[in-house]
Amino acid sequence: VQLVESGGGLVQPGGSLRLSCAASGFTLDDYNVGWFRQVPGKKREGISYIGKSGRPTYYADSVKGRFTISRDNARNTVYLQMNSLKPEDTGVYYCAADLKILEITDPRILYDYWGQGTQVTVSS
Repeated sequence: VQLVESGGGLVQPGGSLRLSCAASGFTLDDYNVGWFRQVPGKKREGISYIGKSGRPTYYADSVKGRFTISRDNARNTVYLQMNSLKPEDTGVYYCAADLKILEITDPRILYDYWGQGTQVTVSS
């Protein structure tokens, strides 16, 4: 039973990546899902979440207008489409899922599931 992130990598500024958060061993559409990122030397930051049915969605100001969260319950996966990437978007990206908590933005909370993270590096 786990969440697994994928899709990270090295991209130039202005480029795009799509991260995936796939659940195995449980049905992700029963859960609210959030994305966090951790930049070296800084606290883990909640940047987006999505409700069980695909609504509501939330974006931190730092990513609003550039990132889009979505879910494909048939694939048991939540996505984070990241466009217009900036060097300051560099970090490790994690997803978390919780059965009851919708606003998955506080990294101090022990949500039901956490993924292991995927590295995103934005550099020329």
